[in-house]
Amino acid sequence: MLVQQLINGLSLGAVYALIAVGFGMIFNVLKFSNFAHGGVITVTAYAGYYVAANLGWSFLPTLAVAILVGGLLAMLVELVGFRLIRRRGGSVIFYFVSSVTIGMLLENLMVIAGGPTFYAYPDMLAKASYPVLGASVSTVNLVMLAASTLALVTLTWVLYRTRTGVAIRAISADTVTAGLMGANVDTLIGVTFFVSGCLAGMTGMLLGMTQTLFPQLGRVVVKGFIAAVIGGLGSLGGAVIGGIFLGVVEVMLTATIGSGWAPVLLFLILLSFLAVRPQGIAGVIAQEKA
Repeated sequence: MLVQQLINGLSLGAVYALIAVGFGMIFNVLKFSNFAHGGVITVTAYAGYYVAANLGWSFLPTLAVAILVGGLLAMLVELVGFRLIRRRGGSVIFYFVSSVTIGMLLENLMVIAGGPTFYAYPDMLAKASYPVLGASVSTVNLVMLAASTLALVTLTWVLYRTRTGVAIRAISADTVTAGLMGANVDTLIGVTFFVSGCLAGMTGMLLGMTQTLFPQLGRVVVKGFIAAVIGGLGSLGGAVIGGIFLGVVEVMLTATIGSGWAPVLLFLILLSFLAVRPQGIAGVIAQEKA
């Protein structure tokens, strides 16, 4: 039982890590919390469901569609919602209002498109569960863990082993100086949003497969924000650690004290981190735009 809960927690934590990393990438570059990320997660979850349920596509093509839709939608969000604010030197208030408004708009669009009805993804995996160390673990949870791990490893390689990744890290350190050194800031920010949206697309489909699909699914972005704060807002490595930590703790608390009290204790854990170690596990202190 413990092994099964641990694997379930790692799987959920890996998805939280995807959210936290996508969240943290935008924070690193623009220094604001992009709550429109949750709306992108919702739209991609519905996109994956449409492809799987109506076109009968298998898991991998459906995942590819969800990832692509997420990347393109995130780039559109940046172009429409944030670029003008950035060019005019808007404060964090303008970013916050714009991101929340866009997130709510995307959520309401899914209400219009799919109605208040709850949906369930069709079964796209050949086997329901696998035995692991004496426990029967859901195939979906194993796929979540494997897909999230692969995505995070690939992203790390891109950020640290490619010229584009180095350029993204440069503008996250100092946008103005990087621009003066010849970096195309607008293009790099667009690429950052695309990558963040791709992570949102993977998150949306994986959550849609494990949970009931509904328009407010994207509000799980709050869990990603909590994971990012626990790990160290501004640190991608910390976001991964925070996501895994949050997922394991949430599953263990739900199994021991029930789903009603688990969110309360998670919130207390967040407050404890803010009080004792505000820089998070990774030891990174980041400030939003003034």
